[in-house]
Amino acid sequence: MATQDGCEEVIMETEAKPTEAEPLCEGAEKVDTEATSHSDAENATTQESSISNGDDANEQREMVDVKIIWNKKKYDLKIPIDDTGAKLKESIHSLTGLPPAMQKVMYKGLLPEDKTLREIKVTNGAKIMVVGSTINDVLAVNTPKEVIQQEVKAEENKKEPLCRQKQHRKVLDKGKPDDIMTSIKGTKERLPTVPLSGMFNKSGGKVRLTFKLEQDQLWIGTKERTEKVPMGSIKNVVSEPIEDNDDYHMMAFQLGPTEASQYWVYWVPAQFVDAIKDTVLGKWQYF
Repeated sequence: MATQDGCEEVIMETEAKPTEAEPLCEGAEKVDTEATSHSDAENATTQESSISNGDDANEQREMVDVKIIWNKKKYDLKIPIDDTGAKLKESIHSLTGLPPAMQKVMYKGLLPEDKTLREIKVTNGAKIMVVGSTINDVLAVNTPKEVIQQEVKAEENKKEPLCRQKQHRKVLDKGKPDDIMTSIKGTKERLPTVPLSGMFNKSGGKVRLTFKLEQDQLWIGTKERTEKVPMGSIKNVVSEPIEDNDDYHMMAFQLGPTEASQYWVYWVPAQFVDAIKDTVLGKWQYF
């Protein structure tokens, strides 16, 4: 029995040990659970922080790189894709100095100011065209000073005498007309009462000029027909002495708004040049 009791005691002790160990295991589980909960909380905090930082990263990723093309120049621009067309104009102003009110922005048509770049599907590398002039450019257009400079430049381009230009040379090389009128160099005379004749036109045909003062008309007569031109419609009269024959002039009557409408007459006697200009342009009349 004693042995049996001893065995039982041993057995009891043996059985008791696992019983004592169980709480340890339960405690360990609790510690693990607490540690896991604490770890989960830390992970949640980290995740929340990560999400917040992720917003900043998204903001960076939501930028779009575009090329602004204005006035034959290209500008690189990085701009949030959720900016509106109006914001884009402000950015263009910063780049170019072109005020938003004077910008016409083109991307697949006229870019709307109230829509975002995302809505109008602007992508990286997109080319955005801008049309417009700065205030200084606008003020500089067609000012008297600029006009004068343009006229001076035009005159510089015309340094070559007209009579040397090919279009005129082919007429002048024919020589003087056989019925040319007598010229008097260095004098100014009134228009004669008879037509001015003995001259060539641009095609090399004979031409005569009749000044119908009572009708305020210039009659330009050729062998084929006579054109009756109101003097008020003649925009300008230009002339130049003929090289090596400066007692005669070549003269053009501008019949329309541009120089392309000039009607050229060759071998005009020098003494009548000023009278022709003054009569046609209305400075005074000769009766």
